[in-house]
Amino acid sequence: MHCPFCRHLDTRVVDSRSTEDGAAIRRRRTCPACGRRFTTQETVLLMVSKRSGVTEPFSREKVIAGVRRACQGRPVGEDSLAQLGQRVEETIRATGTAEIPAHEVGVAVLGPLRDLDEVAYLRFASVYRGFETLADFEAEIEQLRAARTVPDEG
Repeated sequence: MHCPFCRHLDTRVVDSRSTEDGAAIRRRRTCPACGRRFTTQETVLLMVSKRSGVTEPFSREKVIAGVRRACQGRPVGEDSLAQLGQRVEETIRATGTAEIPAHEVGVAVLGPLRDLDEVAYLRFASVYRGFETLADFEAEIEQLRAARTVPDEG
């Protein structure tokens, strides 16, 4: 690791700590050349492979932007969208793989979005699953109704 102040080629790690969510490691470093201290943060890069074959880094902001479009005109606040984005990222990171198909990102969105707002869920699912007929919507609505009427076991 280069020192950001004097560009010395080597620095020494003084302290390492995991971040609150465990997704990154914060390291306190010192430079033997200039003596200054600085902090670095290391995260595991999560990649998403698209149908086209292109691979790109996972973006929580991109997930939130897609869900925000589905939530247009709905009573869903930015805090709720941020929490949904975090839940999706945690779900994906929990798989333990460094590269995940884009389809799995969509699957990870559906559950939390259904809990957040059913209308937004239907909008998202209609695009994600490619609904083409009214029957597709009816079947999905019927599943939503069936899920509501199932009594909680516990």
